[in-house]
Amino acid sequence: MLIKGGEVLERSRRVTTVLFDKTGTLTRGQMSLVDVETIAGESPDELLRWAAAAEASSEHPIAAAIVNAARGRELPAFDVESFEAVPGHGIVARAGGREVIAGRRKLMSDRNLRLSPSLEAQAEAWEALGRTVVFAGWDGDVRGVLAVADTLKDGASEAVAGLRRLGLEVVMITGDNARTAEAIAVEVGVGRVIAEVLPQDKVTEVRRLQEAGEVVALVGDGINDAPALVQADLGIAIGTGTDVAIEASDLTLISGDVEGVLTAIALSRRTLRVIRQNLAWAFGYNVAAIPLAAVGLLHPVIAGAAMAFSSVSVVSNSLRLRRFGRRVHSSRGKSL
Repeated sequence: MLIKGGEVLERSRRVTTVLFDKTGTLTRGQMSLVDVETIAGESPDELLRWAAAAEASSEHPIAAAIVNAARGRELPAFDVESFEAVPGHGIVARAGGREVIAGRRKLMSDRNLRLSPSLEAQAEAWEALGRTVVFAGWDGDVRGVLAVADTLKDGASEAVAGLRRLGLEVVMITGDNARTAEAIAVEVGVGRVIAEVLPQDKVTEVRRLQEAGEVVALVGDGINDAPALVQADLGIAIGTGTDVAIEASDLTLISGDVEGVLTAIALSRRTLRVIRQNLAWAFGYNVAAIPLAAVGLLHPVIAGAAMAFSSVSVVSNSLRLRRFGRRVHSSRGKSL
């Protein structure tokens, strides 16, 4: 962990709510295409080819999954004539002389594309499995849906469970629709979900929690997480994420291991406890020994030895923190 100042530990100790941005923190952010469904008369490969053309200029992990799938099937690429990203909703592109739209339901509706009941039913079934669904269409109709899946990071469920054992509320925030988000939340053990949040609205959600009296730690890794990381009482960046997110954070998990969030918060509590213990030891020795030596009831050599021993006890007590990281992972928060 890279901790940017001692005050970060103090703020960590006061955290009441840990807010995880889903992609890249709880999940790997390495999405892959797992299924394609089309309307009658439309080829799955042709749908994938057009969707990949629309997504080709996007840097989003979902777009990368679709483009990589098209390349893996060696589908010929269209020349992209224009490209417009609609933040939080999808892509509108012109390729091969055709306007192609790929993204969420709302974008389809906003562009007046008709969605057939069969495609809607298939999309809902995939979302119930925790998959992210991308709708793709042109010429007035949604031509098909593509299912993209991400996987949980190793240790994500254990980290969430450990945070909850510390008495913290764990919340997941995501741009996914509510059905998909709830499925993932159940898998990882998160009790509360804030879904369908646009990138620019993450700051608003953090502020809303703060206004409700919560002390919020936000865990994120993307460029669009940076403003929310600054707004949060404690910003925690995943070290494998973007430089912007790392710069905006108070604490960086160098390895990208999500269990570091549990370690960071538990360490702050233990550190403050050790500080109080050290103060108690130091004051105890001095308050007891110095007055007794001053009135002649205690030999000065013994008083001096007591003061030296107080320093040794403070250092020894502090050195116990060296074993903290190993202990917290082995206990999974049970004894913190």
